[in-house]
Amino acid sequence: MVNKNYGSNCSELESKIEQWLNWDKNEKTIEEINSLVEKQEWKTLKDRLCNRLTFGTAGLRGRMQAGFNSMNDLVIIQTAQGLCDYVKRIFEKDELNKGIIFGYDGRYNSKRFAELSACIFVNAGIPVYLYSKMVITPFVPFGIINKKCFAGVMVTASHNPKDDNGYKVYWSNGAQIIPPHDKNIQSSILNNLEPFDSSWDLSLLKSSLVKDPYDELCKLYVEKLVSIIPKNYFNLNKNSKMKFIYTAMHGVGYPAIQEAFKHSQLNEPVAVIEQCSPDPEFPTVKFPNPEEGKECLVLSIALAEKEGLRVILANDPDADRLACAEKNTETGEWKIFTGNELGALLGWWALQCYLEENSKDTLKDCYFLASTVSSKILHSMAKVEGFNFIETLTGFKWMGNRSVELMEAKKKVLFAFEEAIGFMFSTNVLDKDGVSAAVLLSTMCCYLNANGNKTLQDQLNEIYKKYGFHYTITSYLFCYDPKTIKSIFERIRNFDNKPDSYPKAIGEYNIKYIRDLTTGIDTAKSNGKAELPSSSSTQMITFTFENGVVLTLRTSGTEPKIKYYAEMCAQPEEDDWNKLKLILADVVEKTVKEMLQPQLNNLIPRSDN
Repeated sequence: MVNKNYGSNCSELESKIEQWLNWDKNEKTIEEINSLVEKQEWKTLKDRLCNRLTFGTAGLRGRMQAGFNSMNDLVIIQTAQGLCDYVKRIFEKDELNKGIIFGYDGRYNSKRFAELSACIFVNAGIPVYLYSKMVITPFVPFGIINKKCFAGVMVTASHNPKDDNGYKVYWSNGAQIIPPHDKNIQSSILNNLEPFDSSWDLSLLKSSLVKDPYDELCKLYVEKLVSIIPKNYFNLNKNSKMKFIYTAMHGVGYPAIQEAFKHSQLNEPVAVIEQCSPDPEFPTVKFPNPEEGKECLVLSIALAEKEGLRVILANDPDADRLACAEKNTETGEWKIFTGNELGALLGWWALQCYLEENSKDTLKDCYFLASTVSSKILHSMAKVEGFNFIETLTGFKWMGNRSVELMEAKKKVLFAFEEAIGFMFSTNVLDKDGVSAAVLLSTMCCYLNANGNKTLQDQLNEIYKKYGFHYTITSYLFCYDPKTIKSIFERIRNFDNKPDSYPKAIGEYNIKYIRDLTTGIDTAKSNGKAELPSSSSTQMITFTFENGVVLTLRTSGTEPKIKYYAEMCAQPEEDDWNKLKLILADVVEKTVKEMLQPQLNNLIPRSDN
C-alpha cells in the first residue's frame, strides 16, 4: 500500500482513492491507481475517480483503464449490481425466472465483463443465458425475444478504437433501453456501489442457473433470417455466379455470415483472411470502422481486384452494421456507398421482397422507419407506393421501441435504417443487424444481375428517377472540450444576442424553419413545439432552408464529435443532379464555417485524423 499522505489537497479525491483500493480486486487496475498516486498524478486521478461513466446510448461506453469513469472490473460489477437491483424491483419473480442473456465480442475484457455480470445475477438466484463463444451483437436482442428473457446485455464497443469497451443493455421487448430505464438504472448503480465479495467469484458460472444458448440460437437466427427471403429468389441465389468479398474488420461476424450465406443459397463469400478472425488489436486498420471509407477497405479492394470481383461487404467488429463498395467496371473506380444510399437500396429491396409474396393493397398496414438525421428517401417512396413512413430520434433504440409499438398495434414493420450504416429487416431483431443486411444485399445483387446485369449503382439511379434525387453530405469535426460544444450551440440559439433568436439565413440561403430537439422548439409547427422528444443532454439543431436543403448539427452520444447531416431532396422531374449537388455542398460549407467556426473553436476536421 502506498503512503496515505497523498498531498492532493482534495478530501474528495483522497476518499475516492481509498474507496477504489478497498473495493477493487483486480491486481492490474489496483497497481494502475497506486502508480498514479506514487507519481502524484492528481489531475489524472481526479478525472478518473471523481467522475463516473453514466448511461448514454443504451448503456456504457468508455476507455478500458482503472477509475470510476472507465471500463474495468469494478465499474462493471457496480453496473451489474445496479442493473440487478433495478430489475428485481421492476419484474415479478415469475418474470425474473425467465432469465437474462449475456453476449460478448472479441475485444479485450469483453468475455470477462460478461462473466462477472452473469455471476451477480446467479448470486441473486436469477437464471442466466451466457453465450459460450463470441457473438454478433444482434444475437442478444434476438435471444431476448426467442428465450423470452426480461433483459439482455451485450459487451461491445462496436466500431470504437481498441482501448474502448461498452455495455449495451436491452429490455424485455428486445429493444435497447430508453428513458426512464437508463436514468433509473444509473440511480440504482449509485445505490449499489460497494461490491459484494461474491461479485468477484467466477466459480458461480458452474451453477445450474447458467445455460449456454449458442447452438440453439445460432441455428434459429439463420432459420428466421432465411424466412425473410422470398422463395422465388433462392434459385436466383443458387444459380448466380456472383461472389462477394467479405471482411469482418477483425470482429466476430464471419461465422454468422458463413452460415447465413450457406442457408440462403448464396455462394460462399471470399474472405479477407487477415481480418476475418477476432483480434482486439485491430492490426490492419487505423479505426475498425467501415464507415471511415477506403482507408478501412484497402485489403478488401486488393483482394477484390485479385479475384476479379466487384462487390465488397464489410461488417464492423460486432457485426451490427454493414458497409458496401462496388467497382465500376468501366472506369475501374471503387464506390463506397453511404449509409443513406444503402438505405435507399435496401429499403427498395425490402419493398420488392414484400410485394413478391403480398398484394400491394396490404401496404397500408406496413411501416418503414428512419432516424431524423437519415435520408428522407423512404418518405418519398411512401408517397408513391402507399406504405407508411415514421421518423424517429437518432439511434436504433428509438426505432426498435417504435417498432414494438407498431407490432402491438398489429402493424407490420418491413425495414428501418439510420445513416450510420445500420439496417433492420423485418422484426426478427429489433436492432441494426449487419449479417441480415449482408444477406439481403447480396440477394439483391443476384436479382439485379439476373435482370439485365444491373449494378447497385444502376438500381440506385432508377430509385432516384422514380422517387426523386436524394443527395446527402455527412461528416463530423472532433471537439474534446464539452464547454466549447455548449458555447457553439448556445451561440446558435442566441444569434441576435437574445434568447431563441436563431439565425434567419446562412450566407445567401434563407432559413425557413428551425427545429431544436435540445430545447423542444420547432418553428414549423403552429404551436412552436417539436413533435419528436427533446433532450437537454444532447445538442441537436435542424435547419430547413427555403431551397429545400435540410441540415442537422448534433453531438455524438459516444464520441467527442460534432456531426452534421445535410440532404437535398428533389422531385422526380428534376434531373440536373450535378446542380443540386453543388448547391448542397455550398450550403454545407457556409453552415460549418459560420455556425461551428472551426478555426476559432479549435475543431479538428475528420480528414486530419
